[in-house]
Amino acid sequence: MTMNGTGRPDGLTEISSWLLREHGETVDADRLRYVRRELERIVRERVPGAVVELGCFRGAMTLWIRSVLDALGAHPALHVYDSFRGLPDSTEEDEIVLPTGAMTASQDELLTTLTAWRKPSPQLHPGWFEDTLPTELPGEIAFAYLDGDLYSSTMVSLAECVPRLAPGGAIILDDYADPQANPRAVVKMAGVKLACDEYFGLPSPVEVLVGEGDLAYGRYVRPVS
Repeated sequence: MTMNGTGRPDGLTEISSWLLREHGETVDADRLRYVRRELERIVRERVPGAVVELGCFRGAMTLWIRSVLDALGAHPALHVYDSFRGLPDSTEEDEIVLPTGAMTASQDELLTTLTAWRKPSPQLHPGWFEDTLPTELPGEIAFAYLDGDLYSSTMVSLAECVPRLAPGGAIILDDYADPQANPRAVVKMAGVKLACDEYFGLPSPVEVLVGEGDLAYGRYVRPVS
């Protein structure tokens, strides 16, 4: 097992423990497990395409995605999209009022998280999703992690990512809360599920991921045929 510049081992167990300790406000064990499981499947099934993260905050999931891919010996292009100016305006669909710029994190904070474990920077795409995604997303996507928090951000993310998903490609949606399927999950960002329901229609093809914690996640896989 190799050592990084901080003297810590580079194994996934050590990195997950560090993330849960240092980024516990945005990361939980369920999130790490779901993403790792999906990346392992995509690599195992040789799903073609890039890996994208939409909404990165301080880079906790960026580090985890890169670390899992490295552990698997896989090297797809990793693209990260964020305004780096916080969230846009919330709308009535979100059922929550947030000030413009909430949850702001800088590119430097993202890079600090990565360099703590000697990971290279992904391809960064700063700007609002509606400005960057239509022209800067890869043509083919194997895996997308969507963490836009709001209705408008989720809707544009789905509209741009789903058509680019390779057969067998997957999307993990943060804050996808369905209390009927997962009573443990806390509804924090109601606009995320609403956007999914409107985009996909009902019954929804999004699978509710039920974990041990109270955070909410959904999973969509593009059918192979």
